Amino acid sequence: MGLLSNKVQRSDLQTGDHVYSWRHAYIYAHHGIYTGDGKVIHFTRAADQEVGTGTFLDRILLSSSLSHTRNPCEKCGDLSAASGVIISCLDCFLSGGELYRFEYEVTPAFFIAKARGGTCTLAKSDTPEEVLHRATYLLQNGFGIYHIFKNNCEDFAIYCKTGLLVITNISVGRSGQAASFVAAATAVVSSPLRFLTTSFSGLAVVAGGMYCVSRYVADIGMRRDVEKIPVERLVARP
Repeated sequence: MGLLSNKVQRSDLQTGDHVYSWRHAYIYAHHGIYTGDGKVIHFTRAADQEVGTGTFLDRILLSSSLSHTRNPCEKCGDLSAASGVIISCLDCFLSGGELYRFEYEVTPAFFIAKARGGTCTLAKSDTPEEVLHRATYLLQNGFGIYHIFKNNCEDFAIYCKTGLLVITNISVGRSGQAASFVAAATAVVSSPLRFLTTSFSGLAVVAGGMYCVSRYVADIGMRRDVEKIPVERLVARP
């Protein structure tokens, strides 16, 4: 693990690790919590549909992912229609992709250097026992409705690791992937600094700076609109 890649071997995994695997030419990553014995608890809309929005955009976003079918797993059975918080073997979770481990309590410099969101956070992880308690409790009781920007698979894994919940309704959730998407979309358009230069290189520098700043302040370890909420209280919320 390091600056260039978070890739790990299966033998290096530890119980309570936050793992992920890139999907569809690195468009997005699917996240979960490793429980040991080759099993992962994760939150999904349905197999290969974690990037879905529930709108007409899914026809575009999911067109490539739905073009193939997989045989039922000998260990897990047919998970093609499974949704919500589920448990599966590591092979089903990876869906043919490679294995990566999400990093916690990284330095600000390391976080900025990892320009792609959804790979690390400044936030501190709780103990493996606490992480597994949250994950197994949510496996039995659910994690609400899947939402690509406010309640996705990365949000689930980060909550299991930290217990932190966003308490405002006007911003994205805990997901670094969602924060990166929003930061990239608004870096130039919403920045008054774009008027300071008209050159392409100048705009690139401004956009890059705004993107890094936006990602940094939106990280779960830096935000002030979060609260540590016990999983039992989370499930009991209306």
